[in-house]
Amino acid sequence: MTVKLAIFDCDGTLVDSQANICMAMEHAFEAAGLPPPLRHDIRRVVGLSLVESMRVLLPEADDVCHHDLAEHYRAAFLKLRNNGLVDEPLYDGIAALLSELDEDGWHLGVATGKSDRGLIRCLDHHAIKGLFVSLQTADRHPSKPHPSMVYQALADAGADASDAVVIGDTVYDIHMGRAAGTRTVGVNWGYHDVAELRAAGADYIAESIDDLKAYLKDFA
Repeated sequence: MTVKLAIFDCDGTLVDSQANICMAMEHAFEAAGLPPPLRHDIRRVVGLSLVESMRVLLPEADDVCHHDLAEHYRAAFLKLRNNGLVDEPLYDGIAALLSELDEDGWHLGVATGKSDRGLIRCLDHHAIKGLFVSLQTADRHPSKPHPSMVYQALADAGADASDAVVIGDTVYDIHMGRAAGTRTVGVNWGYHDVAELRAAGADYIAESIDDLKAYLKDFA
């Protein structure tokens, strides 16, 4: 029996978390005595692991600085959460899409730059964690676009790469899926431009949730 597996990115694909990420990143740089990056530049690194994000945002700094900034980010995000300032709404239609895919026999996974704790909190908050058979995070894998998270999701679901699709809003997601041998879908509601997703080799661009649903319904 064929196992169909849809592996979703989280930030920018399932939930809109850019405001939280930008605020935490700005606080992290300020805590380190550094001028914060532009929000446009912060959105560009969403999806990477924290340390890799810092390398991209501050390439002239050394590894110690990058790790320190990552710790400042974790502390800043936790403070925002404790102050009730973290808001990660699901994009409209995502909850219904996930439920329909589950009912149609799809296996679902997540591959994200979030931490284990951050991902679980997010999915539990929206009461959707039980829909996923595989949850892969930056805590246990190299940063995207390395395909490690996809390989583990395939193993968890018992799926072949040819029967799986990676769905995300950044070129990191597309490169990750292509490296693992899955099909790839770029979504137009996240943080990288559609032209970039196409140039990265996305097999399909979903212009809306309904468009994504139609593509997956015809997936074979």
